[in-house]
Amino acid sequence: MKHPKTLAKAALLVALGLGGHRAAAQAQTVATALPPPDAKMQQFISKLMQQMTPEEKIGQLNLVSVGFTVTGPVVSQDVDAKIKKGLVGGVLNTFTPVAARKLQEMAVSQSRLHIPLILGFDVIHGHRTILPIPLGLAATWDLPAIERGAHLAGQEAAADGINWVYSPMVDIARDPRWGRVAEGAGEDPYLGSQIAKAMVHGYQGPTNDMTRPDNVMACLKHFALYGAAEAGRDYNTTDMSRQRMYNEYLPPYKAAVEAGVGSVMSSFNDVNGIPATANKWLMTDLLRRQWNFLGFVATDYTAINELSAHGLGDDKKVSELALNAGIDMDMVGEIFVRNLAQNVKEGTVKQADVDLACRRVLEAKYRLGLFQDPYHGISEARAKEVLMQPAFLQTARDITRRSLVLLKNDNQTLPLKNTANIAVVGPLADRPIDMLGNWSAAGDAKQAVSILQGIKNVAGSTVRVSYSHGANVTEDAQMIARLNEHGGQLNIDPRPADAQIAEAVAAAQKAEVVVAVVGESQGMTGEAASRADIGLPGRQLDLLKALKATGKPLVVVLCNGRPLTLPWENENASAILETWFGGTQAGNAVADVLFGVYNPSGKITMTFPRMVGQVPIYYNHKNTGRPYGGVALDKYKSRYLDVPNDPLYPFGYGLSYSTFTYGKPSLSKTSLGQGQGLDVTVTVQNTSQRDGEEVVQLYLRDVVGSSSRPVQELKNFQKILLKAGESRQVSFHLNPDDLKFYNDDLKWVAEPGEFEVMTGSNSRDVQKASFTLTK
Repeated sequence: MKHPKTLAKAALLVALGLGGHRAAAQAQTVATALPPPDAKMQQFISKLMQQMTPEEKIGQLNLVSVGFTVTGPVVSQDVDAKIKKGLVGGVLNTFTPVAARKLQEMAVSQSRLHIPLILGFDVIHGHRTILPIPLGLAATWDLPAIERGAHLAGQEAAADGINWVYSPMVDIARDPRWGRVAEGAGEDPYLGSQIAKAMVHGYQGPTNDMTRPDNVMACLKHFALYGAAEAGRDYNTTDMSRQRMYNEYLPPYKAAVEAGVGSVMSSFNDVNGIPATANKWLMTDLLRRQWNFLGFVATDYTAINELSAHGLGDDKKVSELALNAGIDMDMVGEIFVRNLAQNVKEGTVKQADVDLACRRVLEAKYRLGLFQDPYHGISEARAKEVLMQPAFLQTARDITRRSLVLLKNDNQTLPLKNTANIAVVGPLADRPIDMLGNWSAAGDAKQAVSILQGIKNVAGSTVRVSYSHGANVTEDAQMIARLNEHGGQLNIDPRPADAQIAEAVAAAQKAEVVVAVVGESQGMTGEAASRADIGLPGRQLDLLKALKATGKPLVVVLCNGRPLTLPWENENASAILETWFGGTQAGNAVADVLFGVYNPSGKITMTFPRMVGQVPIYYNHKNTGRPYGGVALDKYKSRYLDVPNDPLYPFGYGLSYSTFTYGKPSLSKTSLGQGQGLDVTVTVQNTSQRDGEEVVQLYLRDVVGSSSRPVQELKNFQKILLKAGESRQVSFHLNPDDLKFYNDDLKWVAEPGEFEVMTGSNSRDVQKASFTLTK
């Protein structure tokens, strides 16, 4: 156990926001991995299982849905009767204290053995108080803020009857066509790993004490490699080498396991031909034997049923495959309930393995304290006190401000100062529901602040704010039908597009500056929302071109859940502010940045391509044998004929109203032996007249290796506050593991040779120093 003074010091650093990444790292050292079951837990569960029938044991593996959120074709039937018979281990998609208590009372009062239910829900970026989508949260590069956000979400979920949340989603994603990039941290394994740890600690508490009424059990998803779906098409296949898995895609999952995550969700995709839900190498050899994961594994929605569509066999066969692979709980499909008893009878599944899966589910309930308090402290009074309390709304506003990324600024237009007349235009300007983003099922659009309203709130009565719709978010009738079918709730203006644009132009001509709020509706990203064209949909680009022609300063405010292709916008807008889907307080937070109440500090965590033909594009790529050097006559090199290789906005990029300069990194030594580390120091100066935050980034390149190595890899970062004119030395420590990678034999090694250290404000704008690792 840590000394109380150590805990207090770490907590103070986090509370003050001091030291950026370092503060978060210090705070997280107090967290423990998920402990093995102690003697008391084992004795309790063994005694309970001795009383259970084989049917009741299988029932604990059955996760049913009662509610409104459905992401598959199957809907649970006769749930009440199954709960009373002991044939349900958990329920998802139900919340509120009244509904949760009703289900729990049914289980603990009317079933034979009174075993409580585990109650799950997709709490992805807030529960009632909605925070920015995870891709936006990652853009804060602020681990203490991300941990606070997860804890806020967990507190609300717990007060609303939920004890198990399907988060964090840690899939590495390099293809912005995939709609679910909105749910993750982007393309980098190191940053993704730090965020995974922070979110697990936020949900489960710093010591993983899930019996506390304000903590919930987290569920790591989607295991594994879901973010590498081919062509960016959801649910599609994934195929890659083990070396790439271990070095680039698996680290965030492993980090969450090391942080003590209580549960894992299997992914929909196959991995090198074997679907994850039937993949014993993934679920048993890797997750449990190599990583020593001690929690339980649930499938995604009807994933066992879908093994048949993958071509693995009928219901009875896929039941066998999933259980033997290491799956413990079947989400909604009820394949286990219908088939496991027959599998055991025929000898294709061992009763001991069914018992082990049942034990893992019961252990999760024990860790949550449900056998002591099945209601986890829920009450209507507590919910009223906790949900959307003013402090939570203020926290949400602050986190949202930190997530916004200034992509362009002519240093004259933003921040808006001494502006008396603003024209706000665009299909997303007055859309509270679109501020919530995807996976915000418990969020209330009536409580969300639109960007138009936020501008009015912050500008005050002295600024005239006019509004014009300007364009529909899309003119594609098929897309409109699909989105509305799935609850997209698009606001479609029936007038001709040219008439809408003309009205917006008229409003712009009367204003001093135009703020155009454009992008995607919340239904255009998320699950089953892949897009082949990732430019602005519909006639929105035509709207921007018409507004530009007025000669008025044009501020483009983006609402979206993925990187977009923005070549014209970057060339022609006066300023571009990336706001993602910012949640309940989005409008106020965006206005805070537009008017300079808050100085933007966000940095993108996923590369923005110039055009979709560059996809997949990511910063930590490998060189080819013919790397392109940017020379016009460099013909026989790895390049495009029609577009530069480099992205529009590189990983780690984001501007501020302040300006910063970097010195060359200084190393504590230029030669080190195996097992040694070194210190890196860089001087960063705020060269502006305004205080500002900067994310100082440290990258490393292994110049020569037994395998081709990435051109650079993020190894550390610090988010610091520099006062106007202030200069500071920022120090990092590279430890021996920072030099290691998994070689072709999957050995974790640091190979002798030259290394380059790079520091800067993003992955592109860096300065270098070198050192040598000896044998």
